[in-house]
Amino acid sequence: MTANYDMTLGFAWLSALVIGLIMVASASSAFDVDGISYGVRHAVYIVLSICSFGIVVSLPLKLWERGHKTCLFAALLLAILVLIPNIGTVVNGSRRWIDFGFFTLQASEWIKFLVLVYISGFLSRANDDVKLGGKELLRPILWLVPIFFLVLIEPDFGALVVLMVLITGLLFVVGVRLQRFFVLAIFIGVVLVTLLAISPYRVERFATFLDPWASPFGSGYQLTQALIAFGRGEITGIGLGDGIQKLFYLPEAHNDFIFAVIAEELGLIGAIFVVALLGFIVLRGFRIARKALEADRRFAGYLTYGASLLIGAQVLINVGVNTGVLPTKGLTLPFISYGGNSLLVCSMLMGLIQRTRFEALTRTTRGRIS
Repeated sequence: MTANYDMTLGFAWLSALVIGLIMVASASSAFDVDGISYGVRHAVYIVLSICSFGIVVSLPLKLWERGHKTCLFAALLLAILVLIPNIGTVVNGSRRWIDFGFFTLQASEWIKFLVLVYISGFLSRANDDVKLGGKELLRPILWLVPIFFLVLIEPDFGALVVLMVLITGLLFVVGVRLQRFFVLAIFIGVVLVTLLAISPYRVERFATFLDPWASPFGSGYQLTQALIAFGRGEITGIGLGDGIQKLFYLPEAHNDFIFAVIAEELGLIGAIFVVALLGFIVLRGFRIARKALEADRRFAGYLTYGASLLIGAQVLINVGVNTGVLPTKGLTLPFISYGGNSLLVCSMLMGLIQRTRFEALTRTTRGRIS
């Protein structure tokens, strides 16, 4: 039975989780929450994420396909609930969380997963019509616009960008006519730029991105401290646990900027290894998705392409932010950063990918996917 899964991909995923645990423990060694270290909490999240992976990988993809419309309404409901004052919790000026006491649910993380299931189900059923464009191409977009708008109100611009990448990427995979695809891509680009321009703090972030050293103790503080960490690490790093930037200098060192901690302590070699490991996971997912489409399993193929896109987009954005290639935006590094919601959702995405591998291998006569 285990031979029907991609064991190499599974090993890469578990390796990423182990690296994440080590780096979170290192990045947060001087801090704790209610007397419990971030490292211990992260270990608990890893156990829960492995359990969530096990649940998802055991569920037939047909269940997700049949319930794809339910996932759309669940995403909409979640986007509404988090904005209700007595339900949603405000942290650092953003209302993105629902506090259950024992666990704080980040709505946008779960919305990504639910939107992925919905759009994959829609595209698998309306594949040929979507390629031609017109009304069928607009239908899912019109359904998703309210959800995107509510995510923006939270505000969570990073999640919105990732969702836009997901939709655009899947439409490209489906084979929408290039003319219509470019029109849609340009439209999405204009919308994102407009949203950036009308928000003062986003304009400030963009200006800081262009010249972070103009305000090293103000709006450019996070980025300058991250760049200092990269400079200190050089090629081989200063040693695991010996980093200084994580000690009250680099904000969110265990979360959004953990890649900078990796670069400081493990150097360029360690940073490249982590990127290569995550890149391998994404490319392996793409390969499984391609094989599923070749076996005429549209839903499985689109679902796996989308899961890989979600992981890959977050990797690119997080690494880009840490290295100063992209404006500062709060997105975790999949499987590495501290955070229960991110770990659970990303591990569930891995469960979908492995389930596709299992079903494509056991239900077709095309042979082994390797």
